[in-house]
Amino acid sequence: MEYNYRNKIIVITGATGGVGRATAHAFAREGARIALLARGQKQLEATKIEVEALGGHALAIPTDVADPAQVEAAAELTENTFGPIDVWVNNAMVSVFAPIKEITPQEFKRVTEVTYLGQVYGTMAALRRMLPRDHGSIVLVGSALAYRGIPLQSAYCGSKHGIEGFYDSLRCELLHDISNVRTCMVQLPAMNTTQFGWVLNRLPNKPRPMGKIYQPEVAANAILYAAAHNRRSIWVGASTYKAIIGNKVCPSYADHVLARNGYQGQQTKEPVSPERENNVWDPVPEDRGMHGGFGDEASSRSVTLWAALHRGFITTAAGVLVLASMLAGNKLTSRLSDSRSHGHKR
Repeated sequence: MEYNYRNKIIVITGATGGVGRATAHAFAREGARIALLARGQKQLEATKIEVEALGGHALAIPTDVADPAQVEAAAELTENTFGPIDVWVNNAMVSVFAPIKEITPQEFKRVTEVTYLGQVYGTMAALRRMLPRDHGSIVLVGSALAYRGIPLQSAYCGSKHGIEGFYDSLRCELLHDISNVRTCMVQLPAMNTTQFGWVLNRLPNKPRPMGKIYQPEVAANAILYAAAHNRRSIWVGASTYKAIIGNKVCPSYADHVLARNGYQGQQTKEPVSPERENNVWDPVPEDRGMHGGFGDEASSRSVTLWAALHRGFITTAAGVLVLASMLAGNKLTSRLSDSRSHGHKR
């Protein structure tokens, strides 16, 4: 799929790991100018080198998205360096893997500030610049867990639910104002990202993604499309459809299934190290790249995403098939009619 992102100004929060880093790579291949927002200096420097090697231009800005002043300063620096922002991608997140009873109020607050309010602050900074110009695109990175909470990730699920509600309001207001600022929320499945290696974890074993796993490049493809279209939302992966639709149809059944399988399904069989670092309060002081440790299980493509991004083609093809079927049926009816007519003449 072709885009026109050459020399466009892109801001990506959470740009140094997993989906954010894959998205930076994808925009870089298009020749974009990318502001990379994240906390870790070492990861920022590594991502900047990768972006420029792929053909993009990068500006590394150490930013904690939980601080609205830092987000605003990053937006200002981006425009002073590159020019007017065309696309803002809200992606930063942190999480805690533990039962609610084992999470402190301070940890809940921190996850909410980064994962939910970080997207709110990013959107606000983008709107301050895009609305006066009546131009730009804001992408919010959501999750199937915005619709279906699961055990052991209550702080993260609550934040993603919050983003969905915030986005609904934003979309309505932009429609009311007849604004040309585009928006889209991309709902993701389980991803093979580095987050599982640095979330705060109180489980006995190492955490893992639950359900079908996809590589972060799949999400990046959806985000590139989302930034260029005013699509309300894009669901990535068959498991996202299953979670969202299944929860709408029978949430009580989902409660019982997750109560039975959700604890075991989110842990490996490998005990967690007591010295394990996490990135809830501070970035992990090393660069762990883009992918997590589940590459052998992860899919690098999604048929449902391809269908979602090519629904015009699918609609046309379906129309052609229906027309061909109707024509074939008409011919068959005509032949049967002729046959009966000849039979009567005999």
